[in-house]
Amino acid sequence: MPFVVTEACIQCKYTDCVVVCPMDCFFEGPNFLAINPDECIDCSVCVPECPVNAIVNAAEISPEQQHFVALNRELSMRPDWKRISQAKTPMPEHEKWAQRKDKLPLLQIDDKIT
Repeated sequence: MPFVVTEACIQCKYTDCVVVCPMDCFFEGPNFLAINPDECIDCSVCVPECPVNAIVNAAEISPEQQHFVALNRELSMRPDWKRISQAKTPMPEHEKWAQRKDKLPLLQIDDKIT
């Protein structure tokens, strides 16, 4: 099973994970990263790199985060979400958002909040 970026990434968007990914299977949106499940080789090297523990194995994802499996697939295939393999500065105020829960309403798929 591929790995999945979950809700903890929203509004933080740390990119430590993308640097170590041997397949470059991360895609970047306005305030979230997604993993393309067809490209992920399940190596898990990205997991310990995430400072907010946002990356989990799809087979081990909690029921309340299960919808992120399909969301990663959908977002990683959008033409406006670009492949990312270089580290970038986290989002402004990422420290404030790092431990917040229930951030799904803040997810930006394009220029507007969904």
